[in-house]
Amino acid sequence: MNHLLSIEELDRPAIERIIAEAARFAEVSERAVKKVPALRGRMILNLFYEASTRTRSSFELAAKRLSADVVNFAPSGSSVEKGESLKDTVLTLSAHKPDAIVIRTPWVGSAELVTRWCSAAIVNAGDGKHEHPTQALLDVYTLRGRLGALDGLSLWIVGDLAHSRVARSNILAFTRMGARVTVAGPPTLIPRDMETLGCEVRHTLDELHDADVVYALRMQQERMTQAWVPSLREYATWYQVNARRLRPRQLLMHPGPVNRGVEISGELVDSPQSLISAQVEAGVAVRMAVLYELLAGASGPASSSLRPARPLRSQRQPDPHPQPA
Repeated sequence: MNHLLSIEELDRPAIERIIAEAARFAEVSERAVKKVPALRGRMILNLFYEASTRTRSSFELAAKRLSADVVNFAPSGSSVEKGESLKDTVLTLSAHKPDAIVIRTPWVGSAELVTRWCSAAIVNAGDGKHEHPTQALLDVYTLRGRLGALDGLSLWIVGDLAHSRVARSNILAFTRMGARVTVAGPPTLIPRDMETLGCEVRHTLDELHDADVVYALRMQQERMTQAWVPSLREYATWYQVNARRLRPRQLLMHPGPVNRGVEISGELVDSPQSLISAQVEAGVAVRMAVLYELLAGASGPASSSLRPARPLRSQRQPDPHPQPA
């Protein structure tokens, strides 16, 4: 593969390879000089049509710690405000010969379309309510670091499944790693075909105590075109993850940003059970691993699910973890 568009494209060995690579890259963050020359001379373009704090900043840090050149694009202040289409924007920016484009848009399938318009490796950083594969990878990395193997783990995803790109990617990734996934939320916020992804569906939190990990989702009101729940207060009454519902042994996750007091009570966000800060920290290492795999990783059978977007200039594979540059 030349791109990372969906978790569906990754089998378990590919996910484990990325997680293992990320663990090695995480050591770079502990150095005095947080940089290695693995992608020196490469250009990474961050093309974000939606607001982002965690994903955009972590991709930028990941590219810079690999010594790549980084260009950040936002529609505000660009020709997009004059009516320029996504295709023409991509064609214009492709003239600068980026090696990889990290793209986030509100449009389902946009990342796949961009692969047809340029030769760069494309990383899907979120396409509408479809997928967000690197979020799923960093969530797997976070849980593996805390619990080890995920086989047999019971994981509940609670909240707005209908509008969440994180939910789809995470269901695919966690089930592929051997976990048992249950989704829960109001009937209006759970698509009818969710079971086809390999998860179970609940409409109450009565059995939440059975979960090892509870993954809360944000109510994505910016994607809602109608009243999906009577009110946020009523939603919180029935589906908020709080100290009354979460037992001491259970772990809590959230993709961010958190609406404190809605999907999660404020005290749980900052509790020892919360892995939210660990998820954010994992983002840089995991995205370093993804960029490295696409642009400079080994092309043998062990990495058949993520191939370099372009052949390297020499047969010698660069060392991803040399001494700091």
